[in-house]
Amino acid sequence: MDILDDLQWRGLVQQHTNLDALRAHLAESPVTVYCGFDPTADSLHVGSLVPLLTLRRFQNAGHKAIALAGGATGMIGDPGGRSTERSLNDAETVTAWTERIRGQLARIVDLDAGILENNYEWTAGMSAIDFLRDVGKHFTVNYMLAKESVSTRLSGEGISFTEFSYMLLQSLDFQVLYDRHGCTLQIGGSDQWGNITAGIELLRRTRGVQGHAVTLPLITKSDGEKFGKSVAGAVWLDPAKTSPYAFYQFWLGVDDADATRFLRIFTFLDRAAIEEVEKEHAERPQARPAQRALAAHMTAMIHGDEALNAVQHASEVLFGSGDVASVDPALLADALAEAPSATVPRAALPALPALLVELGLAKSLSDARGRVQQGGVYVNGARAEDPNWQPSEADLLHDRYLVLRSGKRHYGLLRAE
Repeated sequence: MDILDDLQWRGLVQQHTNLDALRAHLAESPVTVYCGFDPTADSLHVGSLVPLLTLRRFQNAGHKAIALAGGATGMIGDPGGRSTERSLNDAETVTAWTERIRGQLARIVDLDAGILENNYEWTAGMSAIDFLRDVGKHFTVNYMLAKESVSTRLSGEGISFTEFSYMLLQSLDFQVLYDRHGCTLQIGGSDQWGNITAGIELLRRTRGVQGHAVTLPLITKSDGEKFGKSVAGAVWLDPAKTSPYAFYQFWLGVDDADATRFLRIFTFLDRAAIEEVEKEHAERPQARPAQRALAAHMTAMIHGDEALNAVQHASEVLFGSGDVASVDPALLADALAEAPSATVPRAALPALPALLVELGLAKSLSDARGRVQQGGVYVNGARAEDPNWQPSEADLLHDRYLVLRSGKRHYGLLRAE
């Protein structure tokens, strides 16, 4: 399938300069396309995947991809999509964040065939006089004020000259990447439209070149909420910030109304494979085939096959076989991070009924004993038989944990110290 047709089928085209002209440009020969990612934190989040994966789609279609880490623009702050000024971070912090996201960009973009750049390289040594003469001279204030990212702020609390200048820095990126690599296409989120078209204008004025642009929609869930948040907050690509298990569960938990749409947006599955899952999902939504395919594909892509196998095993254990002892201790703690938990001295472990009450798995001691007698309580995956059972240190899983379950899905975690 033609790359532009594929993007449209996936719902990934929001704005564009001229699709017919771009299609002709793409057909002439492989083109170079870039997308920029500012280090606004020490990790990218799942929302960043929309443009990053689209960059890889162009690469898979035979074009050259440039992933640009915004070491310079990240110190300025993009006004797009915000009603207030960003807090400025110091150079040391931004540099450290840039290095961290460079690794995440490299996980998606094939650097054997693609390019990784940092706009700090050509911006840091540029004097203010050179910037104003070589870039600022080509833009009128009227042109810049007309951009939505600026005009929206002017109707509110205003905008600093720092953020007002952001689009000029991004325009310079397009010019430099054209000079270095012949880049003629820029992609980005729809909130980047003003900055991207400013770059096209700079190319036209300074190089006499027609640049091209495609923006991607900002993804929302079917209920209108912003995509990329979980109960615990943002869903990050860094496993230290969002564990592979939590990452997997995020995708597994998406609403039925979003699951097949997200398969198109976020996976590299082809049209035939996705339509097959869509058919199965329509016939058996209770089996959640779309969510399972989505969670598996995304976890393997970001964290690797080994992490996927581990989290799938943990999910199967916790919600199926119950063989808790076979789960890695760190993964077990991640999997039960949102379950009720308690920490007690290992020399004074409470009896089972008191533990169930402590963890909110029973309303009272008598209720707890009744649940055990009815066969509905499990300790470390094994059914509890004695309603007055007293655990000892020898019963601790991985020498630290007692995993309690009441019913099919209600878990609690006891940590002994």
